[in-house]
Amino acid sequence: MGDVERRWTDAQLQSDEVSKKDIVKFLHEHASFEFLKEHKLNGKLNNIAKSSKKDHLIDSYKKLFEVKEFRTETEASLEDELKEAAEQAAAMRLSEKKKERKSSESKDSKKEEPKFTKKILKHGDRTTFASKGDRVSCFYTGKLESGVVFDSNVAGAAGTGKKKSKEEGKPFIFQVGKGLVIRGWDEALMVMSKGEKAELIIEPEWGYGKKGNIDANIPPQSRLIFEVELVDII
Repeated sequence: MGDVERRWTDAQLQSDEVSKKDIVKFLHEHASFEFLKEHKLNGKLNNIAKSSKKDHLIDSYKKLFEVKEFRTETEASLEDELKEAAEQAAAMRLSEKKKERKSSESKDSKKEEPKFTKKILKHGDRTTFASKGDRVSCFYTGKLESGVVFDSNVAGAAGTGKKKSKEEGKPFIFQVGKGLVIRGWDEALMVMSKGEKAELIIEPEWGYGKKGNIDANIPPQSRLIFEVELVDII
């Protein structure tokens, strides 16, 4: 790059007119890589300015003109290439982050909305919740929107249209979240706490859907209403 003229006088360097950052910036622009390395001035401009004493920077500034170790055209060109590569890498990282964010937002937007509503009739302990695979025990009564009860294990439940079952009066026990019951049950019971009693209104998609359940006299596309008590999580 040839000889570089001094920018500041000694008086200016010692005054507040020239800051440490000004000196470091000048040295980074004009000194060779070896000079910067030798005087411990290579690195980020702000970090060097903060960590270096001004006297050291002034001495380095004066020394540069004594030894004339100015940056060559090759070094300047290499630095430009490195800066360009760094900028491209940063742009690529930013682009990847944006893609990941969009992908995450897209996945979140595609999350299926719950196909049931829950109304708490009696609060549970509010701390003990079932996880997928846990065995739960519960009492329940299921009915259609017309009010017709199609199933229950509660003792003395009326309207089932069935003969008294040996299971009547005994809690129903099963592994939650394993697809052993309708999805509405699997999903709802995992947001109920131990001892909670709730009314669940389950949409057809998470109930018996288009086919219904002939054995239980549940017509196709039926919205189901359950009163469920989560007795225990085993």
